[in-house]
Amino acid sequence: MDLIKHRALFDPATIKEPINIIGCGAIGSHLAELMVRLGLNDFHLFDFDIVEPKNLANQMFYHKHIGKPKVHAVAEQIQMVNPEAKITLYEEGYTDQELKGYVFLAVDNIELRLKICKDQEYNLNVLAMFDFRMRLTDAQHYAANWRDRKQMVNLMKTMNFTHDEASEATPVNACGSTLSIIPTIKVITSEGMTNFINFINNGRLHQTILIDAFNYSILAM
Repeated sequence: MDLIKHRALFDPATIKEPINIIGCGAIGSHLAELMVRLGLNDFHLFDFDIVEPKNLANQMFYHKHIGKPKVHAVAEQIQMVNPEAKITLYEEGYTDQELKGYVFLAVDNIELRLKICKDQEYNLNVLAMFDFRMRLTDAQHYAANWRDRKQMVNLMKTMNFTHDEASEATPVNACGSTLSIIPTIKVITSEGMTNFINFINNGRLHQTILIDAFNYSILAM
């Protein structure tokens, strides 16, 4: 890929480890699109779900992807940008695999997020975890340098609630479907990627970024 537009700010050649995207839906599919355009080219994609018509409104899919496994649809999107990208697919989703490199959590179950963190707690091959959560207009991004025990514990503390409690706080329509809109997804994934780039470039990491896409609010800590 010709990366002349941004290589002076971010050079993906400095990254030798794989990118793990666990959950290839709204957040994960957009993260993959951002990353491949940055020049990252070693992806491990985890998801057991398939593309449904309702996914086209807020995920990086097209009509031709309906009925296909999400990992295959995301892989196709990646290769449309960079045909030379290396992609490993886990169609069964996360099932206790030992991870390596950078981990991006984009699953829609908080208990699974916590399990992944606990499973990898003593895995020295994991360098950093980046977690994304969203509702309708607001979203949250949490991150931890996996070599920093305090940051690791702080990340897991943000997951101290149940999936049912999370569901109760998530906006739904009259039919019970979870509400989601693409501007919120674009904002939080972009903030997460700038956090990742800063971490790669200078080791600095915001452990918490809170956004409200419709009130133009961003708080980074």
